[in-house]
Amino acid sequence: MTKLDQLFAKYSESHQNKINKTIHWIAVPTIVFSLLGLIWAIPMPAFMAAYPFFNWASIVIAFALYYYYQLSPILAFAMIIIIGLFSYLIVLVELNALAGGMQMWQFFSILFVISWIFQFIGHHIEGKKPSFFDDLRFLLIGPIWLIHFVFKKIGIPYQSRQ
Repeated sequence: MTKLDQLFAKYSESHQNKINKTIHWIAVPTIVFSLLGLIWAIPMPAFMAAYPFFNWASIVIAFALYYYYQLSPILAFAMIIIIGLFSYLIVLVELNALAGGMQMWQFFSILFVISWIFQFIGHHIEGKKPSFFDDLRFLLIGPIWLIHFVFKKIGIPYQSRQ
């Protein structure tokens, strides 16, 4: 069993209940989206102002994608596409904030908290604690765990590198 398969098996142990799984299909992407939005909203130092698309989220994304690539290049590529979509949506939220709408940190904070509430409700229904309580890596495994089900369904191998 590869390292990735071991991580998926361990993560799956606390994700057996159908309701919890359904909640995860909504809450995990929403948490990733809102977390990236919150990190994106952190101001960069003034000397970085010349690079408007480089922000703290860019750094987090780079490290996450490197980790995903080490586990599975195909899942990393899928995450590039998803993160690209999330980045586009974050820019729309940013533009709305600049036009006088709700501030980014407020919007993403509300989304983040609501998503985590649902995650904990799902785990309460499941009767098991979230996997990341045992190992923080599972905060990164959740998104690709969902993607691997899609790949299995449509017959795309997600071959692990290890």
